[in-house]
Amino acid sequence: MVTEQKLSSNYQDPQSSRELESDTFQWTKQWYPVAVVEFLDPTRPHPIQLLGKNLVIWQDNNQQWNCFADFCPHRGVPLSEGRVEADGTLLCAYHAWRFNHQGNCVKIPQSFDGEKEAKNCDNINACVVTYPTQEKQGLLWVWAESGEQAKIESQLRKPRIIPELEETSDRIEKKYWNIRDLPYGWDYFMENVSDPAHVTVSHHGLMGSRYSEGKYYDMLPTKKLSTQEGFAFEITPTSSMVEQAIHDFQPPCLMKIVSTFKDGGKLMLVLYAIPTRPGWCRHIGCQILVKNNQGKPPKGLAFYALPMPAWLGHILASLFLHQDLVFLHYQEKNLAKKNANHWIESVYTPNPQDKMVITLRKWLEKRAGGGIPWEGNSQLPPAELDKRKLFDVWETHTKHCQVCQNALKNLNRLTWGVWIGAIACLIIGLLIDSRMVAMQGSMMPSVAFWGGLSLAVILGVSGYFLHKLTRLFYVYEFEHADND
Repeated sequence: MVTEQKLSSNYQDPQSSRELESDTFQWTKQWYPVAVVEFLDPTRPHPIQLLGKNLVIWQDNNQQWNCFADFCPHRGVPLSEGRVEADGTLLCAYHAWRFNHQGNCVKIPQSFDGEKEAKNCDNINACVVTYPTQEKQGLLWVWAESGEQAKIESQLRKPRIIPELEETSDRIEKKYWNIRDLPYGWDYFMENVSDPAHVTVSHHGLMGSRYSEGKYYDMLPTKKLSTQEGFAFEITPTSSMVEQAIHDFQPPCLMKIVSTFKDGGKLMLVLYAIPTRPGWCRHIGCQILVKNNQGKPPKGLAFYALPMPAWLGHILASLFLHQDLVFLHYQEKNLAKKNANHWIESVYTPNPQDKMVITLRKWLEKRAGGGIPWEGNSQLPPAELDKRKLFDVWETHTKHCQVCQNALKNLNRLTWGVWIGAIACLIIGLLIDSRMVAMQGSMMPSVAFWGGLSLAVILGVSGYFLHKLTRLFYVYEFEHADND
């Protein structure tokens, strides 16, 4: 075991030290996906965070999404508390200053006259800090630096899009995007998805069995480690149906997991992680199914590849995400206390299944400045002991997802309608039964009574389960001890 630990913990980059790139990964000179466009309400501003920066995204009257610092230059209040006006400007709701899509101030209603207003608006101090944006593959991407130089640099780098989604082949089937803010850091998200060994254990019941499927495998590097392009590993051996399984890390935000089946089909897991603030990240992901030569798609991730509306996939995602969440939230805090600067000395990694995790940590330490350069406070928040807060869904997703909010409203209406229908059926059954008793003099309940009662019970039970379903928009608590 001692020998195994030395081999694994001292696992070397697939590149010798003399071949290491001299440059350091620049976290701020990158594109990050911050939102799924179809889930945003275009009539209002949305606060986001990126690398510790407080930003706001909003759509102008040209249907273009813009990104500003969430800071009004007048008195420093958050612009995300403002309004998108009919003229396509962003209004600060404190004093009604307005800003156009370029960040220029176009209205200061407290001005002495029009001439003075125009002069004050033209002052550079009245401008909002802006960040480059673009829409690609249904996602809104933000460049993490502002200014004229940032505009130039942002045009020279492409975001980490998925090439397969640029194709028009009918063999490619993309599932819905999912988005969630998670209470653990970017590095722990990437570490988790670099670790296939946890899948059948942590996701027992969804992805296999913790008792029978925790098998040995090796991980072989398939892409030369690079500061800018990351690294990739292949799992070997794979299951009998899989030809090849590769985990491909593409900094700053993408883990692309591709399983190629022997019949020619492919399953791609597109997993983005955006560093928002210390101890938190935003996850955006989807599944892509590539049909085999016979036109048959492969099985997807658990039941999430089945046909379903996006809102249902979003709330059911908690069944999967929270199984990892409960580990990663506390893992991050535990290791930070133990030895924050030397991860490898704080853990015991004797098996080859940890090769990719070790490589990620070494890339972060040696190629990426040792960690994320947060703006402002970089202190890790304390562990959350209240499980209801830890497993919150409303604040981390539903509140910011227009699709889920609309679905929740409709489900609430349906639930109340079903309960009212149940009460109505019971009352109608009783009225008909009492009338028949009066007419016939029989004390035995009539067929109408039993029919009304049965329908009331069916509708009542349906209303109960609809109510349980709506709770998933708010919170989903999970305990591994109860997951038999």
